[in-house]
Amino acid sequence: MSKEGKANIFAYLTAIKNLLEPLQSRLEKIDSKISGQDVKPRLQYYRNEDLKKIFGLSNNTIIKYRQTGVLPYTKLGDIFLYEASKIEKLLNKNGH
Repeated sequence: MSKEGKANIFAYLTAIKNLLEPLQSRLEKIDSKISGQDVKPRLQYYRNEDLKKIFGLSNNTIIKYRQTGVLPYTKLGDIFLYEASKIEKLLNKNGH
């Protein structure tokens, strides 16, 4: 089989996988509800760029909030992740 043929098959299989993944996720949720088990929701995280866009924070403000403990975070390599639920709790606690 030619390289082009292999690439077409790979693209086709990737497209099918992308179509089936959301369906599988929904079926797992339905199955867990039927069987009475709760599915643990995936945690959602913000990155620095998200905080800047959504909340209008500057790089310096984000760094200052991290260093002073105002902003809870997880560091993965060189990437800082901020759990969305913790940010929401922080905002609610401060009346915003």
